[in-house]
Amino acid sequence: MQNSNKTIITIEATIKAPITKIWDFWITPEHIIQWNTASPDWHTPKAIQDFKVGGSFSFRMEAKDGSFGFDFNGKYDVIEPHHAIAYTMEDNRKVTTQFIHQENSIHIIQSFEAETENTIELQKSGWQSILDNFKKYAENTAN
Repeated sequence: MQNSNKTIITIEATIKAPITKIWDFWITPEHIIQWNTASPDWHTPKAIQDFKVGGSFSFRMEAKDGSFGFDFNGKYDVIEPHHAIAYTMEDNRKVTTQFIHQENSIHIIQSFEAETENTIELQKSGWQSILDNFKKYAENTAN
């Protein structure tokens, strides 16, 4: 996945919930719309998912005040249930997500190719905020 010409950003979180719940929350549209946001003033009003290798996804992300929004789209390249997901975004950047099984938790490691419009720090903090929001949602909903 790594191309020497591209900057790879990695984010991580450890979640205390069963992998069956984590996986379901990660891939199911009715759950995605609950956690897929980087800040409280944003939301994901729509998530469409064709979760299979070669299938596509589209998540509509918008500011709650309606001032800005965009579609986050891609196509799945790899799906290893409860272990890994890889996809290619609409702009051809690659993303991999690993679900590492630990004793009482799942460690998620997500790596993605940086884009050129925003700083590395902004991209990392935005994606990390979404992952942190997922962690909070998964831990509060699964238990």
